[in-house]
Amino acid sequence: MKDLKSYIRTIPDFPSDGIQFRDVTTLFGNPAALKHTIDLLFGHFRNDRVQMVAGVEARGFILGGALACRLGAGFVPIRKKGKLPHQTVEESYSLEYGEATLEMHLDAFGAGDRVLLIDDLIATGGTADAAVNLIDHLGGDVVGAGFVVDLPDLGGSARLKSRCDKVVSLVTFDGE
Repeated sequence: MKDLKSYIRTIPDFPSDGIQFRDVTTLFGNPAALKHTIDLLFGHFRNDRVQMVAGVEARGFILGGALACRLGAGFVPIRKKGKLPHQTVEESYSLEYGEATLEMHLDAFGAGDRVLLIDDLIATGGTADAAVNLIDHLGGDVVGAGFVVDLPDLGGSARLKSRCDKVVSLVTFDGE
């Protein structure tokens, strides 16, 4: 298996000028790379007694669903505003190129449940921070957060470490 970084495509100036978009769909499209990614994430969290995996729309759904199966846990979708059909709790936040609102069902899990947050990438940490706020709102215990890509120069992983003890990224792109 090659380094996972080699499976991630970089798209310059997307979605706006100056952004180097790290596209993990090329990693997802390679069966061996996708399996290796899930295996690595599983290895980091297999002993954390995870009850629910919360995946952030949309690429976090792919990773989170597969990882929840491996961990024997349930899956909770964290979606963009207006996409969930039942009662929700919402959290608005800023991201590196705009504003957004995330939602989660009010009955997604019970108070005290051990929840693992999963997404494809952490940059400034705005999305992850909003997702942790949603989990906290329902009384969940955030046992960790996992990402394929970290852009450490943007500070998101450091920001998230102040909120949860275990933050795992499989690949870093410095200088972003």
